[in-house]
Amino acid sequence: MKSLLNVNSSPHIKHPDTTSGIMLDVIVALLPACVFGCVIFGISAAAVLVTSVLFAVVSEFLWNKILKKPSTSADLSAVVTGLLLGMNLPAKTPLWMVAIGSITAIIVVKQMFGGLGCNFANPAITARIVMLVSFPGAMSRFELPFVDTSTGATPLVYLSAESADIPQAVNFKNLFFGLEEGCIGETSAFLLIIGGLYLILRRVITPTIPVSFVGTVALMSFLFGENVSIAVFGGGLILGAVFMATDYTTSPTTELGKLIFGIGCGLITFVIRRYAALPEGVSYSILIMNILVPYINRITFKKPFGYVKPVKEAVPNE
Repeated sequence: MKSLLNVNSSPHIKHPDTTSGIMLDVIVALLPACVFGCVIFGISAAAVLVTSVLFAVVSEFLWNKILKKPSTSADLSAVVTGLLLGMNLPAKTPLWMVAIGSITAIIVVKQMFGGLGCNFANPAITARIVMLVSFPGAMSRFELPFVDTSTGATPLVYLSAESADIPQAVNFKNLFFGLEEGCIGETSAFLLIIGGLYLILRRVITPTIPVSFVGTVALMSFLFGENVSIAVFGGGLILGAVFMATDYTTSPTTELGKLIFGIGCGLITFVIRRYAALPEGVSYSILIMNILVPYINRITFKKPFGYVKPVKEAVPNE
């Protein structure tokens, strides 16, 4: 008699969420900050975002085509990677550099490690660091909103300054709503927080990593007498904490692990900003903690009920 039971590997619980559905939610959450960046920085910002997304999608398509693998373009993960990378770049970044960054993110960081779900680090974060190291001049030229003028600084340069030394233009309102120098998608903390709340309500992410990440930076900045508003809203902290540190593949799976991950990111970000020769440390902190995720998972996984550690049998002497 033929058995009616199907024996398959786990997971056995089905859920209506799909990869493309989750990625679409992320894109929706990012769009307000993207549109705002294009409005305040102009057509050059739009060109950077389009180029980044285009080369990310094309790179993934060609890789699968050349290696005769199934096409994964429909899962929208390449679109998210390209969008995140573009949002982390200055509006005047040469487009050929943007293309190199997208190809690096998709081919080197993602596909060479097995594709979606197999990469050890966030592709957009890693590609941005490659670009920071390779093109430091272009990656540090920022524009004032609504002004076609390049500058070499973001509000983070005033992080340790006394209140009297901080220009009047650098105030909480401008920092929170995004009327400051910075990368295309990182300036408006308000819109990024709205996007993060959308993802939390959609249950795409939990608040553990963003809250612990941002909270740690804020607390350390307060304890060391730094300007907390600039520390939290003056750089890429909100964008990194909400949309990049929460990447499923490169963040811990347990809530305790996520808490450890977020605190670790916050501490490393603070140390880099305060003691290194870099004004920003978000990207480096996330990459470092990405590498530590397997160890965090190992120490935070709960043991199954009834689990008994196997006893090693002694090997008899010959």
